[in-house]
Amino acid sequence: MKNLYDVVIVGGGPAGLTAALYLARAKYRVVVVEKEKFGGQITITHEVVNYPGVARTSGAALTETMRQQAESFGAEFMLAEVEGLDMSGDVKKVMTSRGELQAFGVLLATGAHPRMVGFKGEDEYRGRGVAYCATCDGEFFTGKDVFVVGGGFAAAEEAVFLTKYARQVSILIRRDDFSCAASAADHARSNPKIQVLTNTVVDEVSGDGVLRKIRYTNKITGETTEYSPADGSNIGVFVFAGYAPETSLVKDLGILDEQGYVITDRSMKTSVDGLYAAGDVCIKALRQVVTAVGDGALAATELEKYAAQLQAKTGLKPQRPEAEKPAAKPAEQAAPAAQPASGNGSSGSGLFDEAMMAQLNTVFGRMANPLILKLYLDERPVSAELKGYMEELAAVTEKLTVEVVSGADAAGVDAPCVRVCRADGSWSGLAFHGVPGGHEFTSFVLGLYNAAGPGQPLDEDVLHGVRSIAEKKDVKILVSLACTMCPELVTATQRLAAENEKITAEVYDINHFPALKDQYNVMSVPCLVINDGEKISFGKKNAAQVLELLK
Repeated sequence: MKNLYDVVIVGGGPAGLTAALYLARAKYRVVVVEKEKFGGQITITHEVVNYPGVARTSGAALTETMRQQAESFGAEFMLAEVEGLDMSGDVKKVMTSRGELQAFGVLLATGAHPRMVGFKGEDEYRGRGVAYCATCDGEFFTGKDVFVVGGGFAAAEEAVFLTKYARQVSILIRRDDFSCAASAADHARSNPKIQVLTNTVVDEVSGDGVLRKIRYTNKITGETTEYSPADGSNIGVFVFAGYAPETSLVKDLGILDEQGYVITDRSMKTSVDGLYAAGDVCIKALRQVVTAVGDGALAATELEKYAAQLQAKTGLKPQRPEAEKPAAKPAEQAAPAAQPASGNGSSGSGLFDEAMMAQLNTVFGRMANPLILKLYLDERPVSAELKGYMEELAAVTEKLTVEVVSGADAAGVDAPCVRVCRADGSWSGLAFHGVPGGHEFTSFVLGLYNAAGPGQPLDEDVLHGVRSIAEKKDVKILVSLACTMCPELVTATQRLAAENEKITAEVYDINHFPALKDQYNVMSVPCLVINDGEKISFGKKNAAQVLELLK
């Protein structure tokens, strides 16, 4: 009964969070399983102005309010990747990277991911000039010329956002005008740093390790333009050409249309008994937060009826955590969902609120062994910030102590740095260079749990594979605290490093280590660097994918 739920929701975006709120408020036991960051794609949108009843907010703030509201009614949350579904029988099985869950019903709310256009050089220069997230990568192009590919709402809004950094922004639209609302399009057109080129397609991008040239063609006139900056600097190409549905989990269930979207009836039910879908993963004319929450509410009310029928049929009733309170969750099933932006250099400053403290205490209570946080500091203010941050975190539990390393013992370590060490002082292989706030707070806490044991469960094949690695693998993960895609790669790599002493996993906040950006030609995060550049890979990855790179 411990892992039996009325409903398992796969995906923590607006649709999934809304469904969790409705189900939990109706006294059903529900868990939201999310592999990256609760909130979904909207969290990278810095300004939301068309959500009814909310004049102006950010995507991250809006969805965090949704999450907290659902949690207040008893919804549970798990950071894990769903690896398979067994929809046979009355009690369905959901296989995750942290164990198996059972439920009467499953809601698929996995959303969609940015779509590649397919022009020549797009894949080759991904991470070296071609990007898909302005929030994550915009700062890399400060003072540079930037091209935005696309004509929808995302292209218009993100082009305006990029003017904060770029010297000039050119929007390349393959049609004769924007396809979004006039208000968004006019905002882009009226910006003095933006030029709009319609009926234009990208032919090719190229460079010499970093992106320096773009060639595009006007479809009406046939005129081709090849551009590279006169000063020889690099350029950026941001692609906002729509999204592809995240439906690989159900690709063999016969519920997808030709484009890969889930087919549902008007009640959000698929043709598979007990399986519902909501949000951007479904066939729909408008993909916005407001339509996603509507889908989630409708699916939840239908799942309430379905779960009630199955409770009566099977005689099983999932046991909810204590009602109306955020539940204490096992470390292998949950991690702190809220992220403090950064430390402020003083212990006892109230960096962690009450809800975060409860979750931290649960995680630390399940750590098998104590750890030492060894600090390597320099004279920069960020070092004082790191010291205060780690001291306050250690004050939460007796499982953590802080030591400052100085003199010859600190030589050769890029400061500021916190190394996660065992009780005997030996290094676990895990380290963070900078301050692990923002989106990296959760991954840092999970790293502590993995280093102390028992750690997050791993698939047997992955576990065998990582333990069989016999050669030294020094891994750097270059991140930005604003990036929502970085934590999955960080958590996966640190989990493997905790399992094999031949592997080290050092995370760098690239904003404090710009030399690494130049050394490896990094223009996007996350970036995985193995053995000082022997192998470099961009983008989010799970443990199995990281293992393949290490092998």
